Amino acid sequence: MAATEAASTGIPHTAEGLHRKRRLKQNIPWMIMFAPIALYFIVFKYVPMLGLVIAFKNYNFYDGILNSPWVGLNNFRTLFSDPLAFSTIRNTLMISVLSILVGFPFPIMIAIMFHEAKQLWFRKISQTLLYLPHFLSWVVVGGMVITLFSQETGPINKLLESWTGETFPFLYSKGSWLAIFLGSGIWKEAGFGAIIYLAALSNIDPSLYEAASMDGAGKLRQIWHITLPGIRSIIVLMMILSMQSVLEVGFDKVYVLQNAIVSDIAEVISTYIFRMGIQGAQFSITTAMGFFESLVGLTLVIIANQIARKFDNGLW
Repeated sequence: MAATEAASTGIPHTAEGLHRKRRLKQNIPWMIMFAPIALYFIVFKYVPMLGLVIAFKNYNFYDGILNSPWVGLNNFRTLFSDPLAFSTIRNTLMISVLSILVGFPFPIMIAIMFHEAKQLWFRKISQTLLYLPHFLSWVVVGGMVITLFSQETGPINKLLESWTGETFPFLYSKGSWLAIFLGSGIWKEAGFGAIIYLAALSNIDPSLYEAASMDGAGKLRQIWHITLPGIRSIIVLMMILSMQSVLEVGFDKVYVLQNAIVSDIAEVISTYIFRMGIQGAQFSITTAMGFFESLVGLTLVIIANQIARKFDNGLW
């Protein structure tokens, strides 16, 4: 009877109220720690999204974002009727897909090699050498690549000239430029990307390897039947997350390596936005391009997650 009266008057049950207060008090330190992160995302990630309205306006500095005239989807029509924009999207898609297909397996292979290495000194030295490139700026990496593959003074071309009597324009040939771009990206990020897989490998039960060894399974069979299934959920998770950057190659790593001769394949969305938006002041067109890039990334993440859910490995 008393419980019914308490419920009818909106007074929470005493035990339930105490439980909520206790949980709130326990979570206060975590909420305080999370507050700066939430504030960062709100200020630097969500608030700037309001600027996407520029994609539907004929933006100019005098009228500002709010007072610039609406043009609806005209910016998107102009964008997709521009041959340069179309080739830029094509180049971005090609480079991104190749980067995923070529680069995605390397962190997994490196993590497995670290996991299988028994000599601690060798493992420490290898990890240090492979982690170090991640902390180098792409400006530094680009300078190293240009120095190595320079046609006139590069050591690789000097060696090639001593063997064949000729040099090769590595940075001015589309095929070799693309190979160098992909290779430098793998060298820079693969080692550091292996950390997540190493953490997952540490959770695999060692007795599984012992049982497989007693049954006569070699290292390759142990990797195929124990190691890879043990980190399958992490592999799927990383694949889903990589889908968001299919149209986001990155500005700095392309800008420092591209040149006018290979612009047919080296012009991507990020450099297009820089040239047309920052240098050409066509803010509405480039905002429409950025909006399109974000929509494609969101769509691919959702599709990849739906496929992963069919194998019980979805992100949400």
